[in-house]
Amino acid sequence: MWFYEKLYEDIKLGLKGELIVKKRTPFQDLKIYHTTRFSKMLTLNGAIQTTEGDEFIYHEMLTHPVLFLHNHPQKVLIIGGGDGGALREVLQHKEVEEVSLVEIDKEVIELSQQHLSSICKNSFNNKKVKVSIEDGAEFVKKTPDKFDVTIIDSPDPIGVAKTLFSKKFYRQIFTILKEDGIMIRQSGSTFLQQKELRENYKTLTKIFPFVNVELVAIPTYIGGFFSFLVASKKIDPTKVDTNSLEKKFTLLKLKTKYYNPHIHKASFILPEYVRRLLK
Repeated sequence: MWFYEKLYEDIKLGLKGELIVKKRTPFQDLKIYHTTRFSKMLTLNGAIQTTEGDEFIYHEMLTHPVLFLHNHPQKVLIIGGGDGGALREVLQHKEVEEVSLVEIDKEVIELSQQHLSSICKNSFNNKKVKVSIEDGAEFVKKTPDKFDVTIIDSPDPIGVAKTLFSKKFYRQIFTILKEDGIMIRQSGSTFLQQKELRENYKTLTKIFPFVNVELVAIPTYIGGFFSFLVASKKIDPTKVDTNSLEKKFTLLKLKTKYYNPHIHKASFILPEYVRRLLK
């Protein structure tokens, strides 16, 4: 059979495969396919979330840049990320002492552990991990904890994820970050989701002293470059030295398939159409 993504009304992305899981959770329509080219694929509400074939690009670039930018990331918060891919990458950083993962839909975690174990590995069983099944916006509103790094691994701003793109939410993220804290979130296609990118960038610049866009190309996220927004209280990603990144990378002996210090630096260099979009 063919799966066609329903994220855009005027564009179709089709992948050939077999439907192996179909579940209506209390929050969303969840399906897992086994595709011909990208192996297993998770979709939520008709939109591709991750595939075994190219997930490493997304998860490595969502995690390692901010973890390397921070001098000593001990306490990390992941909002969303029920497939476990971001968690898997965070746990490669030995200086991280505690990871709190907040996922609203426990069935995403359960079905990912059952069908997408190549992505999550055994990361949910790590003793450093605390899993909370609740709304991410509610968690940041009430938590007494302070974090070094916050990673927002949410779907697009539709349905239950809408609140994770609001000004109020970003202010709360600022509050729960330590003095040298840094956050990252996905902000969609630089071509197909320009409004979302521009609005979120503008909102974050009113809250954080440093806001930068990181770019990456992911095959199953159509629309040219995919974007991440990096916001920090004290860290300017453009001022980081490649040699210092190389030393950290070598010392950690990180196992990556996409990320390296040179890709790190290059991902923050923007083409002119994105620079104009942000102005």
